[in-house]
Amino acid sequence: MMQRLLFLAVVFLSIQAKASFILLPMDETSQKNHLKAYGITFWCIDKSYKASWLLNYRGGSFLLPDADEIRKECQIRGVSFEVLSDDEQQTILNEINSPSQNMEAVLLEKAPKIAVYTPKGKQPWDDAVTLVLTYAEIPFTAIYDSEVLTDQLLLYDWLHLHHEDFTGQYGKFYGAYKNTPWYIEQKKEAETLASSLGYAKVSNEKGAVAKKIRDFVIGGGFMFAMCSATDSFDIALAADGLDICETMFDGDASEANYQSKLNYTSAFAFKDFTLERKPEQYEFSDIDMTSKRRIPMDKDYFTLMEFSAKWDPIPSMLCQNHTQLVKGFMGQTTAYDSNLIKSNVLVMGACELNNEARYIHGQKGKGMFTFYGGHDPEDYQHQVGDAPTVLDLHPNSPGFRLILNNVLFPAAKKKKLKT
Repeated sequence: MMQRLLFLAVVFLSIQAKASFILLPMDETSQKNHLKAYGITFWCIDKSYKASWLLNYRGGSFLLPDADEIRKECQIRGVSFEVLSDDEQQTILNEINSPSQNMEAVLLEKAPKIAVYTPKGKQPWDDAVTLVLTYAEIPFTAIYDSEVLTDQLLLYDWLHLHHEDFTGQYGKFYGAYKNTPWYIEQKKEAETLASSLGYAKVSNEKGAVAKKIRDFVIGGGFMFAMCSATDSFDIALAADGLDICETMFDGDASEANYQSKLNYTSAFAFKDFTLERKPEQYEFSDIDMTSKRRIPMDKDYFTLMEFSAKWDPIPSMLCQNHTQLVKGFMGQTTAYDSNLIKSNVLVMGACELNNEARYIHGQKGKGMFTFYGGHDPEDYQHQVGDAPTVLDLHPNSPGFRLILNNVLFPAAKKKKLKT
C-alpha cells in the first residue's frame, strides 16, 4: 500500500512539475536574439496564443504558453527560451505583483495590423523600421499617398512614417543633390503622383496626406515616426494653408512672413519652432539638434527614463530594454531641442549633456504617437548610398528594440493601458 502511495505521489509531483509555460528572457546575458524574440511573440498572438509582457522583469521578458510549435519556432529563429512549470510561473508572477517591485504583467491579446508609409520601390534597408520588421519576421503592408488619401488607414492599427518630407521640399536635398539623376527623378515622380491625385503642388498633396494621418491618430490609431518624418510632419500641420516652399520646389515664391503665421497648436509634439528658409540648407527648422550638437561619437549616448510599470504602463512598455543607456545615432533629424517640445509630450529618452530629447511620446485624441530621432540605430552617420545595415550582426541592438516596443504596444490589453 505504501509503495502505491509513493508511486501516486511521484506521478502527482511530475504532473505539477510539467512544463506549462515558455519564457523568452530579454535581459542582457540570456537572450541570443532580442529582435527575433519580438517576432516570436507577435507570431504567437497572431495565432491566438495568450502572451504576457513582463515589464521590467529581466529586461521586459515575454511569457508564452508551452507548445511544441512555439518551441520549434524559437529553435528555427534562434531565440533563447526557458521552460517553466506552473509553480515557477506563479513564483515569477508573485514577484511581479508585489507592491515593492516596479514590475507589471501586461496581457498581449491581439496582433496589430501594421502599415508602413513608404514610397514604392524602397528596399527594407532604406528605413530602420522596415529593416527590423523584416528581420523579426513581423508582417506589414507598404502603403503610400494614394492609399492614405483614399482612407485605407482605417484598415490598420499601427502606422510607421518612412523618412518622408511632408513639407513638399523634397527632403531639403536641393543644395547637395539637385543635379544628381536620383534627385531629379524623385522630384519628377512626386510631381506626377501629386498631379494624378488632383493636386497642383507636391506641398499641397503632402499636406493633405499629413492631415489624413493626423485624423488616423485622433481616431485611435498608433503612429510611429523616425528622423525627418517627425519634424516635417509637425511642420506640415502647423503650416497648413501656407506656402513655405521656395521657387525651386514648387514653381513660385513662398508666402510673405509665413513664419509669423504658423499655427503651433496644430502640431503634435513641437512648439515655437523657427523654419529654415534657405533652400540649400539641409535642415527644416531649429527643432533638430544635428547642427547644434557637439558630442563626439564615442560619447554619444542617450538615457531611457524609468517609469512606474504599475502606474505608467504605456511609457514603461515603450522603454523596455536590457540597458538604460542607448548608443546614439545621427540622421537628418537626429534629436529634438527640449525647449521646443510641448509640455504635454513625454520625453522617454534624452541626452542631458546637450539638452536634447531622442525619444518622445504623446497622445492626440483617442490615439498615440511616438517620435524617435535618427536614421538607423546601428549606422551612426548614414549617408546616401551607404551599404545597408545587416541585423544578423546586431541581434541584441537596444536602439532597434525601442522600435519593436512600439510595434507590440498596440497589442496590449486595453484596460492595462489606462493611465
